[in-house]
Amino acid sequence: MDRTKWHRWIFTGLNLLAFVAILYVTSRLANTGPKKVSYSEFLTEIRADHLADVQITERELIGVLKGDSSHPRPAQELTIKTTRLPGVDETLLLKELDAHPVKFSGQIEQGSWIWNVLGWLLPLLFIVLIYSVGMRRLAQGSGALTFGKNRAKIHDESSRMQVTFEDVAGVDEAKLELEEVVDFLRQPAKYQKLGGRIPKGVLLVGPPGTGKTLLAKAVAGEARVSFFSISGSEFVEMFVGVGAARVRDLFEQAKQKAPCIVFIDELDAIGKARSSGRAIGFSNDEREQTLNQLLAEIDGFESSEGVIIMAATNTPEVLDPALLRAGRFDRQVLVDRPDLKDRVAILKVHARKILMADDVALETVAGRTPGMVGADLANIVNESALLAVRRGGERVEMRDLEEAADRVMLGLEKKSRVMSPEEKERVAVHEAGHALVALSVKHADPLHRVSIIPRSIGALGYTLQLPTQERYLMTQPELEDQIAVLLGGRTAEEIHYGGVVSTGAADDLERASALVRQMVTRFGMSDQLGPLTYGRPMAAQFLKSPFDMEERNYSERTAERIDDESRRIVDEIRKRVTEILSKRREPMERISRELIRKETLERAELDRLLAAEEPVKLAAAPLEVA
Repeated sequence: MDRTKWHRWIFTGLNLLAFVAILYVTSRLANTGPKKVSYSEFLTEIRADHLADVQITERELIGVLKGDSSHPRPAQELTIKTTRLPGVDETLLLKELDAHPVKFSGQIEQGSWIWNVLGWLLPLLFIVLIYSVGMRRLAQGSGALTFGKNRAKIHDESSRMQVTFEDVAGVDEAKLELEEVVDFLRQPAKYQKLGGRIPKGVLLVGPPGTGKTLLAKAVAGEARVSFFSISGSEFVEMFVGVGAARVRDLFEQAKQKAPCIVFIDELDAIGKARSSGRAIGFSNDEREQTLNQLLAEIDGFESSEGVIIMAATNTPEVLDPALLRAGRFDRQVLVDRPDLKDRVAILKVHARKILMADDVALETVAGRTPGMVGADLANIVNESALLAVRRGGERVEMRDLEEAADRVMLGLEKKSRVMSPEEKERVAVHEAGHALVALSVKHADPLHRVSIIPRSIGALGYTLQLPTQERYLMTQPELEDQIAVLLGGRTAEEIHYGGVVSTGAADDLERASALVRQMVTRFGMSDQLGPLTYGRPMAAQFLKSPFDMEERNYSERTAERIDDESRRIVDEIRKRVTEILSKRREPMERISRELIRKETLERAELDRLLAAEEPVKLAAAPLEVA
């Protein structure tokens, strides 16, 4: 906590203590004074000649008791008081005072001026205290007075970004596109000399975790300019107009610090197409006003002023067309998932701060992580370091990276989950079926490991396959072999248990069904239905409709043919899988027994188990299409 906050809390605490002390002293003073008695008791004291003096005020009677030299009493016990009776003629009281030798006098109450001042000063001080504390809280940035203020994180030149292009790997094409922006920020006169204009806005597009934000920081670091970073959701508040005010304030500050980069993360939070809400009967006035103000601000300055707008989004298809027209975000840079070479480069960047052992092969880790983005690879490297510390190692070894990759891809091992012997045997048979089919078909990805250790993702076991190269297209035989591997577990259970199957193949069947339907309806891999696509998402017509439905652009008769063709393909593949596992039943049983004993088998162990097997000629050709 900084010194200013300490001073504020100390000041507030001292004020509260002073207020409590004043209340305490006031209550103590109010409780001291004459003893209060009833009116009848006061008259009894007068008639008993116990009073020497009586003072008559507007509200009270105060009597002074006669002293007793043999039994002295404290001063507060020598006086008594009572409240005068309202609306009663006190002639009787005066006669009683005359009848007894009591000295009496009258007094008009004026009160102490100190208590009169404190009576109105204390409430005023309390109100001022509450007001000052409230104003301090508002000044911190969380109150209504700062609604229209810019909330961007500003990194000026004195504390400029330390991230450069050397810290960003796996996005070489995107860096080439952005080097022009860096060069313009460094040498604007070179472009202005020929009348060229740098794009006002650069939109970074790509899946989550691919490094869009990091790339924007690297551009600022390379150009050595100020960097304004804000999320799109920080513009939008409950009150209409607040987001527009923040946009204005952001660009005013950016122009003052030019040259600079204004980076808006998650642009889709304010940049969604304005027609997408109106099409279904509602709209968001605050978001639309913020978007309109953003468009006006982009049009209101020239790129020659040295302000470059960069933004990032995962869903460019939902953005308003006005944002993407020329003169605004007129350049889109794709930051895609890295391939094998790029994943190796990303792992090397994240491994620079980690002590690695000599046996670490980052190429192997990159090869078994297809489809992973930079954030996933960074998580694997960090997780491997934690595992090395946990086992007491001084360096990160290859086994740590392997286990970290398994954790990220498959979840944590749940060895504490105890399965019955019957369940363990069934899971072993199931995974043996997957493994044996993967080793038997021609186009399946190479098998890496088989395990029956439960994982936190809910799987009771897994069969891990690793592709040897990046794939951007898949042929019909490759898809069919992929479905065959998915059906291998359930088919193995049918063969081993005489047709009795379990619920363990639910996920396999779901994935196989989705692949088959895509083959029929999307990829045109059925001669019965021809090279056509059937059905399209509603989002193709309305940008990101909240209703995730599919438009059926085919008849009921065609729907029946799609179902029949999908069933026929699955039946043909299942027949081929049954033939494979029936011919190789003895190796399947051998693998399942070894899995029960060791729980995890690597590819080398599987090869040793199958080495003694006589070669069997297996069907791996594409299916015959009816």
